Amino acid sequence: MSLRIAIVGGSGYTGVELLRILKGHPGVTVTCVTSRKLAGTKVASVFPSLHGYGDLLFSDPDPERIVNENDFVFTAVPHQAAMGIVPGFLEHGLKVVDLSADFRLRDARIYETWYQPHSHPELLNQAVYGLPELYRSEIISARLVANPGCYPTSALLPLVPLLKESVIGWEGIVIDSKSGASGAGRSASMATIFCEVNEAFKAYKVGEHRHTPEIEQELSRVSGKDVRISFTPHLVPMTRGILTTIYARLTRKISTADALSVLSRYYNGATFVRVMGEGVFPNVSFVRGGNCCDIAARVDERTGRIVLVSAIDNLIKGASGQAVQNMNLMVGFDEGQGLETAAIFP
Repeated sequence: MSLRIAIVGGSGYTGVELLRILKGHPGVTVTCVTSRKLAGTKVASVFPSLHGYGDLLFSDPDPERIVNENDFVFTAVPHQAAMGIVPGFLEHGLKVVDLSADFRLRDARIYETWYQPHSHPELLNQAVYGLPELYRSEIISARLVANPGCYPTSALLPLVPLLKESVIGWEGIVIDSKSGASGAGRSASMATIFCEVNEAFKAYKVGEHRHTPEIEQELSRVSGKDVRISFTPHLVPMTRGILTTIYARLTRKISTADALSVLSRYYNGATFVRVMGEGVFPNVSFVRGGNCCDIAARVDERTGRIVLVSAIDNLIKGASGQAVQNMNLMVGFDEGQGLETAAIFP
């Protein structure tokens, strides 16, 4: 019997990617996809790329229908909206992967500093941070998984193994990320229209991006220290993808080969993390449309630092693909089910 899936908030980029991925998943059936604005409209007429969905319609988010007709829910709505609907799904026994920021931060005070008051802080300690390569066993038994942000995914996967093994220090970490325009979402915005993005390259939210406390939370948990990072995101003129470059202080003399060995051992058996060979560096074009994170490292002996580089598709490993990866673990499917499709190149 197929797992019945509801997608609450299906008209954005993460929603359409969930629909695309789940269409090829042999263990599930999408029975409900909501959008107040598009209610009553065929999914395939809004997104012709999803012609395989036939007569599936967008519908109003009716909580009673969702809990009665589904087994699992993805909430792909903005922060603040998610915290208002997720508790009801949990009370009725449904498992949830939330793609907003509402349940990623364990400390309600930190959430409220960076976002707004939280109406259900009691759920923050129940939610599992959904980075499978770090928290696989907890995700397997979770009712609520907080899907990580795209930038944190690209930063944490390279950093955590080296920090855990004390190869790098917890002070002075600098994270420099570049993202395609789809990271800003599908809503109309002057900042992401073609003439503003084309042939442009800019930093934004310098020193104040909301993914900062999420990265700090997870690095602090690994190191046992109160980690503070410098994080600067950039917008580049491409549709999708994130390339992240990280600079960290080495705690001891180590070669590039040794650093790559630490990463390779940590991710041995991890389906969706690929550690590059020495002298090979990631390119967003090699992960586009796929659920992999590619990681490279280079020791800079002159400065006593290590440079880490990662690449992900922000809409897949940075959002919807990782959400499906989490769902697979939560319901007992093979972790990679529905996600085996190779990246699209060129």
